Amino acid sequence: MSERYVLGLQEVDETRVAIVGGKGAHLGALARIDGLRVPAGFCVTTEAFHRVLADAPSIDDRLDQLSRLNPDDREAISTLSADIRRTIEGTRLPHDVAAAITRALTELGEEAAYAVRSSATAEDLPTASFAGQQDTYLNVTGPAAILRHVSRCWASLFTERAVTYRQRNGIDHRAVRMAVVVQKMVFPQAAGVLFTADPVTSNRKVATVEASFGLGEALVSGLVNADAYRVRDGAVIDRAIATKRLAVHALPAGGTQERAIDPERQDQPALTDAQVVRLARLGRRIEAHFGHPQDIEWCLVDDDFQVVQSRPITTLFPIPEAGDGENHVYLSVGHQQMMTDAMKPLGLSMWKMTAMAPMHEAGGRLFVDVTRHLASPASRAGFLEMAGRGDPLTRDALETVIDRGDFVPSLPDQAPPRPPAGGTPAPIETDPAIVAELIERSRASVAALRRDIGTKSGPALFDFLLAAFAEQKRLLSDPRSMQAIMAGMDATWWLNDQLEAWLGEKNAADTLTLSAPHNITSEMGLALLDVADVIRPYPEVVAFLQEVEDESFLDELVKLPGGPEARDAIGAYLDRYGMRCVGEIDITRPRWSERPSTLVPVILDNVRNFEPGESTRRFEQGRQEAAKKERDVLEQLRALPDGQRKADETKRMIDRVRTFIGYREYPKYAIISRYFVYKQALLEEAERLVRAGVLRAKEDIFYLTFAELHDVARTHQADHQLVQRRKDEFRWYQTLTPPRVLTSEGEGIAGTYRRDGVPAGALVGLPVSGGIVEGRARVILDLAEADLGPGDILVTPYTDPSWSPLFVAVEGLVTEVGGLMTHGAVIAREYGLPAVVGVEGATRLIQDGQRIRVHGTDGYVEILL
Repeated sequence: MSERYVLGLQEVDETRVAIVGGKGAHLGALARIDGLRVPAGFCVTTEAFHRVLADAPSIDDRLDQLSRLNPDDREAISTLSADIRRTIEGTRLPHDVAAAITRALTELGEEAAYAVRSSATAEDLPTASFAGQQDTYLNVTGPAAILRHVSRCWASLFTERAVTYRQRNGIDHRAVRMAVVVQKMVFPQAAGVLFTADPVTSNRKVATVEASFGLGEALVSGLVNADAYRVRDGAVIDRAIATKRLAVHALPAGGTQERAIDPERQDQPALTDAQVVRLARLGRRIEAHFGHPQDIEWCLVDDDFQVVQSRPITTLFPIPEAGDGENHVYLSVGHQQMMTDAMKPLGLSMWKMTAMAPMHEAGGRLFVDVTRHLASPASRAGFLEMAGRGDPLTRDALETVIDRGDFVPSLPDQAPPRPPAGGTPAPIETDPAIVAELIERSRASVAALRRDIGTKSGPALFDFLLAAFAEQKRLLSDPRSMQAIMAGMDATWWLNDQLEAWLGEKNAADTLTLSAPHNITSEMGLALLDVADVIRPYPEVVAFLQEVEDESFLDELVKLPGGPEARDAIGAYLDRYGMRCVGEIDITRPRWSERPSTLVPVILDNVRNFEPGESTRRFEQGRQEAAKKERDVLEQLRALPDGQRKADETKRMIDRVRTFIGYREYPKYAIISRYFVYKQALLEEAERLVRAGVLRAKEDIFYLTFAELHDVARTHQADHQLVQRRKDEFRWYQTLTPPRVLTSEGEGIAGTYRRDGVPAGALVGLPVSGGIVEGRARVILDLAEADLGPGDILVTPYTDPSWSPLFVAVEGLVTEVGGLMTHGAVIAREYGLPAVVGVEGATRLIQDGQRIRVHGTDGYVEILL
């Protein structure tokens, strides 16, 4: 065969993706596995495709036009991609290309029937399967027809769905080339798909088989319901035999045809249990060869399985590496930190290095191994109680694992720790001076960090940062700080529990915590109202801000009447809060100081929606509501039996919660303040490395771990291929949804709410801030695209502290992620917003602009229109 244009399957493997595409490379690798049958065939290489594309008229101009189209402009994509397909199909095959294909057919047998399959170079990869994006043609007979269908496969690189897929995934159309696999047809009694991991639960120990009679096309196209089997440890653990009324069969003259299955066979299984187990065993061998769970297409011919395709399953969430063969249960850090997006390697490594607990990474996210907490009955009860208070879905997911009985190991209870010498330490006193002292200590630490880091560069910078990370952990573990945080949280829980028991009132602490002092996150939202007050009197500044497109706008502001005042107000805000941003636990995310345009839509909303002095008015209103609530609660309690004691206890807890609950937000602010100092120093180092020719771009450091970047600074050598591979992985990670709970078998468990009394059709969540509000849903995925009006209800995947400036402009909050004491919940209570968090799929189930009703006390959302 001409190696330039045609290669036999036995000549290729996974290393030849650039020549024969993903499908061809995988088939070649499959053909090399002993004992595995793969239909004979060959690959028409990407070099042949390149020759044809070079001869196609005006193709470069049309590819340029295609790359400029918006992925959502379906009409333009459809028209232009159809034009490109017609051009490719109408381009005559060069004589030497056609001759090479014809020779290969002669060697295999010209009279045989063949399957002609597209095989793109960006296909069947571990991070992108591109399944179904290009075309396959079955039972093609005769050289002329095969040549014609090879051209059709080349053209299918530009189907509307394939073009849109690439545009949405940031893949250059010119970077993808098309090979074509030509294989002898097999005419099976049954065919189907084998997943070596359960595609529903992601469990890597469970294989799933789908089977139907005839060619697998009936199953893949959705023409029939398939038999479904689940296999674990060499045994079928579940089966569902479908009624199969149709099958697809090959026609003698070429092509395929649907045929009715005889009624007496329709309910017969397509495979025996023994065949299913044998097929699953084959799948494990294929999976072991490729090192990833596989999606395998198979055919059964005379009780012998043949494999016609295998690709990675790219929808599975990766598993943290433990390497010990033991069972593990992992808890998502992102669901606790209100940041479920994928993080870049530098962000992951630095959060791990500065966190208070050991963390594991998978899929661009962080997890904590909680197996030991669950294994001991004594620690389990307390851990589940804590998890349930924060997020009932997490507790339910953990209990789901425990209830299986044999997954979590059982460890003996550990003896309780001995009390320290001198007895049990007294709980922290309710003294506002404690919070003031902790805040001042934190401010001084950040100021010292900013001062001392300025002279450091090269390896010395990294040594300095390692010491700074240790100092950060020391500050976070300060017993006084931890006591202050827990005092506020414990007082909140006490008030909610006791006042519901004594007065029948749910979530009373929501009102009692309004306008609590020292809450840096709520102050941040109110301070942006003050910025709007400065800008509002200057119409030219307002008009200018409405047209802002880049980050240099602050320099341009000074040229306008009122511009210097506006710039100073925004600058002062950035000086205090500019280290914040959405997803701020990832140090690589752009901070407000780096991208101040993010705040402009929120500022303009505040200018439009509020009158001057709104921040002072809001804070005072909240303070008065809290004071009135306190008087009412104490008065009701005194009227109860033993009422004075209950009132006195409650008064102590109200004082306690108002003293400490605001501080709950400060340690995160201190961490992110330090992070911004770290980041600025690392970016300065990156600029030096770029100038020295070591790095290609300063943002490349985001795709290296801290240790790897340290090595680059020391050796002045960088692995550019590693950086590119990490970029590709990150794009894949962005497409994945992390589970709340993940097991070492790969199973992601979301948990369910187990509540009665919720109206039919309502979306259930966790009640975190009481009250009922009705309004227009604004589904916002990016803070920079906020456009809020009076009475709107914010619906978003998650809210970390950076979202709090939006809270002043809305009447209610719905999020997909969150818990009782996470930042969004705390600030919703602080602002008196009815809020329901942990509503699975909220941004998908609620449409932007719909009218909804948020039941913040009972924890559900009704869609009204």
